[in-house]
Amino acid sequence: MDEITYDKVLEESNPKIKQLYWNIAFGLQDVDGLKPSKYMKELSEEHIQGKKTYQEVQNEITSYYSKNNNHVYDDEEEADEVATAIYEILCDKSFRFDFITFKNYHKRLFINLDKKIYNPGEFRIYNFIKDEQILKGDTVQYQSYDLIEESLKYDFNEEKEIDYSKFNEEELINRIVEFTSRIWQIHPFQEGNTRTTAIFIQKYLISMGFNINNELFKENALYFRNALVRANYTNYSKGIRETNKYLIMFFENLLLNKNNKLNNDELKIELDK
Repeated sequence: MDEITYDKVLEESNPKIKQLYWNIAFGLQDVDGLKPSKYMKELSEEHIQGKKTYQEVQNEITSYYSKNNNHVYDDEEEADEVATAIYEILCDKSFRFDFITFKNYHKRLFINLDKKIYNPGEFRIYNFIKDEQILKGDTVQYQSYDLIEESLKYDFNEEKEIDYSKFNEEELINRIVEFTSRIWQIHPFQEGNTRTTAIFIQKYLISMGFNINNELFKENALYFRNALVRANYTNYSKGIRETNKYLIMFFENLLLNKNNKLNNDELKIELDK
């Protein structure tokens, strides 16, 4: 009887794909206004050119921030550490659709950062608000902390029953938008919810065989976050209702290669009218 063997998944070797994944990893930091350091960009270039392995890049950036005992945690450290983790997840061919994977992605993204700020891979234990520039300082109403796990399980179980093969293009986009908006509104983590959601949704769509325009997350990460804000914000006293239209435009570009103009200024609302 012939033994069935498995092939080890090797590190990505295509320079174009490596360049794309690093661009996405850097671009997603825009959701929090973060930029990678010059050193991180230099390391990524060496990796793209085949001069360093991914593991060498990861080890060097971690060592760079830990070797100085007087180092103070800053935005560049966060951007660099999270970017290396995003690259690794994008290259990882494995995927399982459940909220445990979603939770694990958060842990992988923020494991090397301040545990008090991120509490990597753990759900928040308090309620919070967040001033949004596009809402003139108002906030989305996020799920109560004591309902996080129950809400995620409900949304994931419901999504598992969806058969996308039976949907037309409009139905497909609407469903993806609805699921993405729901898990983001739960905001299960203290920080890093949008980046975790973005990576999970990318991996989910790829796992189902969809061809996605990866360039979109590189160039429109902030638009993606603001579209999620608008999909979950209502203020009836000001005549403002939650709308999915901006997320729909994003996902139409992502999945259907449409050319909707994604303009952040159009997502801003006027509360003083």
